[in-house]
Amino acid sequence: MVCESTVVVRTYECDHYGHVNNAHYLHYLEYARYEFLKSVGFDYPGAIKAGYGVYVARIEIDYKKSAVVDDVLTIRSWPLKKGAVSGIIAQEIKRGAEVIVEAQVTWAFVGPSGQPTRIPDPWNVPGLTPEEV
Repeated sequence: MVCESTVVVRTYECDHYGHVNNAHYLHYLEYARYEFLKSVGFDYPGAIKAGYGVYVARIEIDYKKSAVVDDVLTIRSWPLKKGAVSGIIAQEIKRGAEVIVEAQVTWAFVGPSGQPTRIPDPWNVPGLTPEEV
């Protein structure tokens, strides 16, 4: 399951070199992960209301090319790995066919105490698990 989201680069996201500041790519990736979770049927607002959360534990990011104002960027997100408590979502940001950023985001499901916990059934949706070939 690959989820695609789109953003358009805004002027305030660019630095004095004229390209997107590296920190803004994290915002793009976060937005796209939320869209991914919605697309696989993960009730994020419901999880938060019940006292749970999905925390980012690690982000590996490779910057390949620069994006500039008015570029239309497509962010692709898909599950790479899933365990009982955590997983990895792969993401890439593209401008047309050109890859701008590649990332892997390790996440952990966290209980009301703030500690990692097994994912309860209502949030353990099949779309979090990579499809087997």
